[in-house]
Amino acid sequence: MSEGTIAVVITVLTSVVFLALGLWYVGRRRISVEDFLVSRGAAGTGLATATLVASALGAWILFSPAETGAGFGVSALVGYGLGSAAPLLAFIVLGARMRRLMPEGHSVTEFVWHRFGPVMYYFTIGVVIFYMFVFLSAELTGIALAVNLIGDTPLATTAIVVGLLTVVYTAYGGMRASLFTDRIQFYIIIPLLIVVIIAAVVAVNGLGDVLDKVSDASPELLSPTHGAGIEFGVTLIIAILAAEMFNQGSWQRVYTMRDEGTLRKGFLIAGIVVLPVIFLTGMFGILAVGMDAAENPSVAMISFVKEVMPFWSVVALLVLGIVLVMSSMDTMLNGITSTITLDIARTKPEMAGSSLLRSSRAITVVLILPAIFIASKGYSVLYLFLIADLVCAAAIFPVFYGLYSKRLAGPAAMVSALAGLVVGALFFPNPDFGAWNDIPGAGRLVISFGAALGVSGVLSIAFGLVARIMMPEATFDFSRLREKVGLIEG
Repeated sequence: MSEGTIAVVITVLTSVVFLALGLWYVGRRRISVEDFLVSRGAAGTGLATATLVASALGAWILFSPAETGAGFGVSALVGYGLGSAAPLLAFIVLGARMRRLMPEGHSVTEFVWHRFGPVMYYFTIGVVIFYMFVFLSAELTGIALAVNLIGDTPLATTAIVVGLLTVVYTAYGGMRASLFTDRIQFYIIIPLLIVVIIAAVVAVNGLGDVLDKVSDASPELLSPTHGAGIEFGVTLIIAILAAEMFNQGSWQRVYTMRDEGTLRKGFLIAGIVVLPVIFLTGMFGILAVGMDAAENPSVAMISFVKEVMPFWSVVALLVLGIVLVMSSMDTMLNGITSTITLDIARTKPEMAGSSLLRSSRAITVVLILPAIFIASKGYSVLYLFLIADLVCAAAIFPVFYGLYSKRLAGPAAMVSALAGLVVGALFFPNPDFGAWNDIPGAGRLVISFGAALGVSGVLSIAFGLVARIMMPEATFDFSRLREKVGLIEG
């Protein structure tokens, strides 16, 4: 049996297993709109940790960390790990605050509607949907490229198989199906990662010789003070933290937790787990440099496993990739669908129960079609990701400052975000990752993201102080959120 045939068989079998598990579990119970959107209060600490880790780790961990390691070294990997863990830790504070203010809420967009009004709401909902759809497309593209590299399988074949089989159980069971499959996927992902990492160490007869080769060829990769690596790591911390705070999949899970204590424990443990996972998978890129298997850094981990390790390791990596992509894809599909569904429920209150549930399922199915098309073409979505990260960096402070400040009004929040976005765009690179103007520092992502975050943050605080002096009576009553935001029946 050829490697291509084996890759297709493994892809189909793994996808079918999770399709069957998802449908079996959901078929045992009636699904309400609330179950479909958030499965409120369903997760204890164990399930909370499992679903957070499984949804946070996608197929991207087989590509981006290793590419970062091969290009920028250990200092950048530390930043990547911290950046990936930071939003999970931030949810411990912000998620708990959101639950107290909106105990029957569902999303950050609901909060923005009632806190800042329609203009900031539509801006935020656009950010959420754009970011999550790019993430969805990137995940499907990543697994299609991985299977193609392992067995020369057409991109469209993998995209169609994984995409359609994931969307079936996701559209049918929504958040409840995602929680169940996440638990199983978690218990597969972590052991498989450990097996692949141990196998890599064995395959090179220990790390000493390989790291010596890296030290001779590219010593900066092993230096914790490598300037370019530190800068890239800081960039990743800002970008990932900002973007993930607009990940509706995480906000759904804020309300899935049984109570606030579960929320804190679940997000804390998940953050602790994710950090070393990113660092260790990134080390494959550095090992690939030492073994001359990093000709294409974007697939350094897969190239290393394929060229240096036994074939069973390739099979394990393929299973891992498919499980990873399904665990993150159902989160993205659920997140986008719930965002749109909540807007429908707000604007068309006459739609409830089964009619709203049917609409949610239809939206889920429709979403996968353009993602499959993008994945089948193998387009790079990196630049789109960076655009989304910039917008999130400009919006994060005004939105979440509004969780605490009574003075920041909707127009002021919108102006702050737009000003941060404009200033950040001045330093943002063009599609060739060069500068598009002559401003000192132009073309550097760390300056672009830092400027977007800094300008929007300073303006938000300034507007709040001005409002305190000029309009002391104009304050937002947070108790309104508890009154205005309720459950969706049905």
